[in-house]
Amino acid sequence: MKKESILVCGTGIAGLATALGLGRAGFDAALLGPRGMREFPSGDVYCPRVYAISAASQAFLAGLGVWDMMDERRLTRIDTMEVYGDASGAVTLHAWQAAEPALAWIVESSEMERALQQALRVYGIPWHTHKFDRLEAGRVHTDEGAVLRADLLVGADGARSALRHAAGIPHHSRPYGDTGVVVHLTSELPHQNIAVQWFTGDSILALLPMPDTAEGHQVSMVWSMPEAAAQALLALPEPVQRQKLESDLAAATGGRLGRLAVRSPMFGFPLFIEHSGMVAPSVALVGDAAHRVHPLAGQGLNLGLGDVQALLRVLASKEPYRKAGDPRVLSRYRRARAEPILAMRLATDGLHGLFAARSAPAVWARNLGMACVDRLPLAKRFLISGAAGR
Repeated sequence: MKKESILVCGTGIAGLATALGLGRAGFDAALLGPRGMREFPSGDVYCPRVYAISAASQAFLAGLGVWDMMDERRLTRIDTMEVYGDASGAVTLHAWQAAEPALAWIVESSEMERALQQALRVYGIPWHTHKFDRLEAGRVHTDEGAVLRADLLVGADGARSALRHAAGIPHHSRPYGDTGVVVHLTSELPHQNIAVQWFTGDSILALLPMPDTAEGHQVSMVWSMPEAAAQALLALPEPVQRQKLESDLAAATGGRLGRLAVRSPMFGFPLFIEHSGMVAPSVALVGDAAHRVHPLAGQGLNLGLGDVQALLRVLASKEPYRKAGDPRVLSRYRRARAEPILAMRLATDGLHGLFAARSAPAVWARNLGMACVDRLPLAKRFLISGAAGR
């Protein structure tokens, strides 16, 4: 019996994981898109983009066989998270409070891509390095003139998904008017596997633990701030930019990790909240092509890997007489993801709105709420389980 063919459009982490999972499940899977990095950071050089991988995502990557292929020296466990409000509110979460081995793991994008690419080579998954051009009568036309046909097309081609647009899948996007500024820092004090986050009213600052370097202890900064402030910072000459950021960090963190010194180039990316219809006839979306949420909870990639897991489960359990692109099969996938995506969208957007409110009653209420949560073990276990993807 001929295997069903599935073409994954997009070669980021979500696309690579989808193709690998499909190949391992016995489908005739192939990838379409640029190959990306061929040389990966090593030594004390770290990829600027890092992710907080939840326990559920870690288990999924382990099941694909790629977690153990990553260099453990480049992975950092988060045991504790400290969250500070813009007044006296604070919450501290420990992995042991919910009997979890870790709250999350900080992993470079490049290290996950390297391991996934290596696994795809082992499984012999075909990789078309062309770019998606258009969709006509169920066939994919590439920029180099190739025509590809499959029983199912998976859109994993990012927030500006060309496949989503070509398939006519409804998509809604709203900018926050904020920019996420990222950079790696050397900290005077050790991070002790603790992630720290500050809600400052008009911005959200997070410091994530990373491996030490020859320069000292290392953390990765993600600072979501108003677009105008971010653009002003990013436009400064490098020495002035570095001095300004280090001064702002000292004021925002109160010396929580001692002096913080910039050790890598600085980047910024605009923040949006987005959602889509997820499916069309013979088309399913995963990852940023399907949705985006505010990065304050660090759950964007975890949500995307959740899409991949759900799609794999639905395809593996479908009736033998139904094709992978059958609308009934794809509607099961959409239903399976509806609640988790909505819950995460409401949670992250709600938190952003709550801390953006500047009235005195709002400031008092949110900081009182944080103080109450910090005294409730059951509430903490609920938050930790949610972060773990349980």
